[in-house]
Amino acid sequence: MSSTYGTLFKISTFGESHGAAIGVIIDGCPAGLEVDTQFIQSELDRRKPGQSRITTQRREKDEFQVLSGIFEGKTEGTPISLVIWNEDQRSKDYSHISQQFRPSHADYTYQQKYGVRDYRGGGRSSARETAARVAAGALAKLLLKQQGVQIQAYVSQVGKLKLETPYQQLDISKAEENAVRCPDPELAQQMFDYIDETRKQGDSIGGIVSCVVTGTPVGWGEPVFDKLHAELGKAMLSINAVKGFEYGSGFAGVELHGSEHNDEFYIEPGDETGRVRTRTNHSGGIQGGISNGEDIYFRVAFKPVATIMQDQDSVDVDGNPVVVSGKGRHDPCVVPRAVPIVEAMTALVLADFYLRNKVAKV
Repeated sequence: MSSTYGTLFKISTFGESHGAAIGVIIDGCPAGLEVDTQFIQSELDRRKPGQSRITTQRREKDEFQVLSGIFEGKTEGTPISLVIWNEDQRSKDYSHISQQFRPSHADYTYQQKYGVRDYRGGGRSSARETAARVAAGALAKLLLKQQGVQIQAYVSQVGKLKLETPYQQLDISKAEENAVRCPDPELAQQMFDYIDETRKQGDSIGGIVSCVVTGTPVGWGEPVFDKLHAELGKAMLSINAVKGFEYGSGFAGVELHGSEHNDEFYIEPGDETGRVRTRTNHSGGIQGGISNGEDIYFRVAFKPVATIMQDQDSVDVDGNPVVVSGKGRHDPCVVPRAVPIVEAMTALVLADFYLRNKVAKV
């Protein structure tokens, strides 16, 4: 089972939903980086459960502990190990599905692939694993901050409720002012009410997280198989419940002619740096798999959470028909807590390409 991501800035996550702990080992982070532990904790707080009534009510502080690689507030250039201890497991909530396969979960595929599975909250397939990614992503954000790169994600859709306003016209920072993490306060309240009503019905709903990256310099990414957008897509699709990824004009771009879609180049009058810009940005800041200096923007689609509080038909490990009853504590909609996860995976991709680009220029 591969639990490692990255080429130079590498992470390996470990742990299960109801095990003793989850954590991450970060290898390749340059020495001398000042580590803001309060910032790392604040990122984990954005993802942790129990934030409001529209998220899982599992109570985890998600406080992290540094085991290695950081000394006197700075990275040492050696492997960094961070651990988050699990404190609020209720494994008995899952005993009824120890021999059953939950619809649209990883139960069946894990059982068939490995011959064994941890049924307590999904074990390794649980989204709880993403807390380790957020911790590592926070460190990557600190590294990228030195390069002037900023990453901001927000909820742009829940069910059929869509935020139509282009990101350039939004104050994305307002997303952190409400439980849904949508920067439009009025729409955010509608989304909240819709998710809450869905929860009361014992059901779930999907949504979309949009992400904008500013300050990325020209040249990050590789021209063939490791294209920047390909790695971003891989990173996003590795997140639990993700069903789709599009960057730039995405699928809507097929409706345009080339004369409409092409991003014409120009140099701003009076710009002494001679920086090449594009008048439009249908490319989403990436051309030929390499960043072009414009904003990188993309959208990530999340399915409705598979666990619902309703009875569903399924089969058990012996192939007998059974009725699976929903129990446990789960998000009726994953996107509010997915925002920091999308940001973290984006940061990990960009931190890796930042280091790879430095090596390529040596």
